Amino acid sequence: MQFPITYLIIGITVLISLAAMNNPDLKNKMMFNAYAIKHRKEWHRLFTHAFIHADLIHLLFNMFTLYSIGTIVEMLFQGIFEEKGRLFYVLLYIGGIFMSSVYSYEKNKNNMYYNALGASGAVSSVMFAFVLIAPMAKLTIMVIPMWSFLFGILFLAGSWYMGRRGQDNIGHDAHFWGAVYGVVFTLCLKPSLGLRFFNQIQNYFFH
Repeated sequence: MQFPITYLIIGITVLISLAAMNNPDLKNKMMFNAYAIKHRKEWHRLFTHAFIHADLIHLLFNMFTLYSIGTIVEMLFQGIFEEKGRLFYVLLYIGGIFMSSVYSYEKNKNNMYYNALGASGAVSSVMFAFVLIAPMAKLTIMVIPMWSFLFGILFLAGSWYMGRRGQDNIGHDAHFWGAVYGVVFTLCLKPSLGLRFFNQIQNYFFH
């Protein structure tokens, strides 16, 4: 049995996050800052921000979510894409880091005071690959059980709305675009999953 890539991602993220929490200089160098990316060509920030977190609660929340859903998506990818499944899973996660940051980069590339950090954009990509593959799976969100497709609708609507308001320190735009990337990337790999998504919902409610 192969060692889960999800565990490796979690291990690397925890180690780097803990190091950055105790080293402000390291944290500042890895943080997402669109101004530094554009004007100082510090392109690494498009990726490194996902491996650091603001505090232990932020880290634990993202890593617990990744542990809970990532291991399942990794197995699903291996079942669907066979020998390429692990590679595609890595591309889902790494691509989620990048694609969840593009909108924030364009929006804040001349704002030197905008900073962001955390793996939530990539975790959203993994979560929404799961929503696409298993829309009728039951998730428990804050003690409320719901189908994954319903969670997906509420999550996207909430992220879009809160991103437009912009009155807190949560990266709602990263959540939204990370989720969109997770769906689009998985569909590009296997377009028939789109029809399967709707068939699963239809068969549940109308058969």
